[in-house]
Amino acid sequence: MARTRLTRAEAQALLFEWTETEALRRHARAVEIVMRAAADRYGSGEADREVYGIAGLLHDADYEKWPEEHPQRIVGWLRERGEDELAHAISAHYSKWGVEPRSTLDRCLLACDELTGFIGACCLVRPDGIATLGARSVRKKLKDKAFAAKVDRGEIRLGAELLGVDLSEHIEFVISALRPHAAELGLEGPPR
Repeated sequence: MARTRLTRAEAQALLFEWTETEALRRHARAVEIVMRAAADRYGSGEADREVYGIAGLLHDADYEKWPEEHPQRIVGWLRERGEDELAHAISAHYSKWGVEPRSTLDRCLLACDELTGFIGACCLVRPDGIATLGARSVRKKLKDKAFAAKVDRGEIRLGAELLGVDLSEHIEFVISALRPHAAELGLEGPPR
């Protein structure tokens, strides 16, 4: 039995309808890629890949149009369609909202979202982008509060804790998931 009736094509169509900026669309795609890898590492592999990927793709779908209501618009849209598992994961992807992450899907989305965005920012300031990026460089940037200042470092640490993994190991996992998609995601470094 399928875990979600929502198809990736339907999820992408909604994302593109609600999100016009390329940067936020690219972030959604990056988190989708990492979440599909997380399904293999932390979930049940192929059985989880689609729902994990769609959670990553849609987690910020309402942010651009309704930032003050985020994530309630996308959560409501999913609940109306009987997609309660996806709705809960998205409602729990930021700990300060007070929604307890109950499942591995929920924990993975919280653990992958902020870190994926932060790694993307790291790639933009490296001449070779993600090609040679490692956990040591990312951890060094995490200590620099002025770099990507809007990224919540506490969420990144909490995410690794929720998954029960070392932060450096989790950083390497996210980098490895993103690296093959560097060109598509704009992670090849600053324009030359």
